[in-house]
Amino acid sequence: MSAVFIHPILKEVAGVFTSRGKQVYLVGGAVRDLLLGKNPNDWDLASDARPEEVIAMFRRVIPTGIRHGTVTIRHRGRSIETTTFRTESAYSDGRRPDSVRYAATIEEDLSRRDFTMNAVAIRLPDGSMTDPFGGRNDIRKKLIRCVGRAEERFGEDGLRPLRALRFASQLDFKLEENTLAAIAPALPSTAQVAIERVREELDKMLVSDLPSRGLRLMEQTGLLEAFLPELSRCRGVEQKGFHRFDVLDHSFLSCDFAARDAALPAADSRLVLCLAALLHDIGKPDARAQDSSGGYTFYRHEERSAALALGILKRFKYSNDIITKTIHLIRQHMFHYEEDWTSAAVRRFIIRAGEENLPALYALRRADAYGTSGEVPPPQLLLPLTDRVSGILSRNEALSIKDLAINGGDLIALGVKPGRAMGRILNELLEAVLVSPELNRKEKLLEIAGKIRERDG
Repeated sequence: MSAVFIHPILKEVAGVFTSRGKQVYLVGGAVRDLLLGKNPNDWDLASDARPEEVIAMFRRVIPTGIRHGTVTIRHRGRSIETTTFRTESAYSDGRRPDSVRYAATIEEDLSRRDFTMNAVAIRLPDGSMTDPFGGRNDIRKKLIRCVGRAEERFGEDGLRPLRALRFASQLDFKLEENTLAAIAPALPSTAQVAIERVREELDKMLVSDLPSRGLRLMEQTGLLEAFLPELSRCRGVEQKGFHRFDVLDHSFLSCDFAARDAALPAADSRLVLCLAALLHDIGKPDARAQDSSGGYTFYRHEERSAALALGILKRFKYSNDIITKTIHLIRQHMFHYEEDWTSAAVRRFIIRAGEENLPALYALRRADAYGTSGEVPPPQLLLPLTDRVSGILSRNEALSIKDLAINGGDLIALGVKPGRAMGRILNELLEAVLVSPELNRKEKLLEIAGKIRERDG
């Protein structure tokens, strides 16, 4: 068996196990990543040591899943999840084993895992490998294959089909024929999985390098219809005009581009962008109409898309923050900049979009353009607009009532009572300043406010 490089921290931890006569192996995704030439971020261990023995070995151990034989070792700033060799009984709920029995060997432990690529173990500290199911060969072939019979593995845990498709997106792997064929029959089991767990897999798929690989497999296996029927019905909705693809393929391609957009490094921002890219046109089947020339129109589809997306995001129990940001992007994605926009029009665009949302909105427009043609949009696509927006923001021009040179107290001193009249005056002053920023001086705004007050009696 070949050996691999073992991190010094893992060697230290392994030394504690072996000094007490215990076996310990690196398992799961960390092994897969090492075999793919990547540096794993997380380490999972399997050992013949019982949880109580592990707790006695180390100074800091968290009993994270002690019922299932799992504890987390805290060592040199690392959290290392450690599970006793185990086998599992029936999965009557389609997600969790009814009981867990400790096993004697690593081979028995590996036999309960989902895919062969995740069923390779590296013995610590020497780095030798145990690979009873051919996982290394499947990794070389970029193949996702179940351990044993796929029907049994998917019947045990309904989340595994979604994990398979998520891995396909993340790793750019293919599904082995029998594994792929077993997904559709497992839909009743998958339907029992908590929606939060489904959402976690979907999120990982959407922010992977190629979301469309997993999304197309979801469509092929029936998972898209099961969990995102609003999106599934976009198949076959032709658009004509500049669009090369139907609404579903357009959405998949837009999501691919959004996932790779380097302009949004933050993970939460990228997820919001990918959700918006995937769902921004789901209202088109309802909004589509045919004009006199035989072409299709989709007037105000962004509002219908936002309404449908809101229902989807609530169904998947996303946070209020993610829902609010995603729906806002969908509602605003149909802006059409023209060179004859006045400066006031650009300022109103900034106000509608929200300054903090501009990077994501620009990214969504780039993704939308890619989904239209399948070609990477030119760098100058939004340059005329972004240059003008940057100029306005750099000059700190007033874009809201709080940016005005006067406030409610100044109007009270002028004799304006708090309430609707004051709000109306402040809004008119903002409109005046949006058109002519040079008016944003206290004496000038008081003068204009006085005239408005006289006009309105």
